[in-house]
Amino acid sequence: MQVFKSPNKRESGQKAAAQGAALIKKTIAAKGTANIILATGASQFEMLGALTATEAIDWSAVTLFHLDEYIGLDDQHPASFRKYLRERFEAKVGPLKNAFYVETESGTPEEVCQTLNEQIQAHPIDICFAGIGENGHLAFNDPPADFDTEVPYIVVDLDEDCRKQQMGEGWFPTIDDVPRQAISMGIRQICKSKTIILTVPDDRKAQAVKGTLEGQVSNLVPASILQNHDDTSIYLDAESASLLSGD
Repeated sequence: MQVFKSPNKRESGQKAAAQGAALIKKTIAAKGTANIILATGASQFEMLGALTATEAIDWSAVTLFHLDEYIGLDDQHPASFRKYLRERFEAKVGPLKNAFYVETESGTPEEVCQTLNEQIQAHPIDICFAGIGENGHLAFNDPPADFDTEVPYIVVDLDEDCRKQQMGEGWFPTIDDVPRQAISMGIRQICKSKTIILTVPDDRKAQAVKGTLEGQVSNLVPASILQNHDDTSIYLDAESASLLSGD
């Protein structure tokens, strides 16, 4: 895993976006299309802002996949990740080739997963933009994460630390308002992405960053699995890198 440290989150996000933008352009030039995954949350604000401002990307050649969504939350709720991506990404870049969202109202959770599973299997992922949760989660795969399932999208229970993070970021007024379940892309499916770009700012992520980079690979720190991925880059600011050993 390549580690890049910047003095602040703005610069960190810009550098992550620059790598991603270059790879999107390169992939489109080589294949005529690019399949990407986008994460959401406060950690992605600067990266997405820089990515959407990048010139000369043919977004009409890009297919987007959505990492996760709460069960029981419609797409107009302020905390909806579909709302987040449509407003913070799609509205800024214009029409995409396609966008596959976790449309939780379109059927039972199992039916929603099955539809997404078929779609993503037909679109191998070139670039995954993601973050790491305060509890070390990757997407909504909270510890102890399922490292074994090959099913691309799964129904997951959200642990208390994860739900507290969502409240702490201001998406929900109280912990009781945070849903207890979500549909999430699974760990193995994320790891099938050719390139993974992590943007992980803020001191509240420092312990998770340390566990991800310096601990053993463990489903108790789900993002640590990326130590085994062939092409992962992680972009940190001074605060999120503060607990790492050495320079």
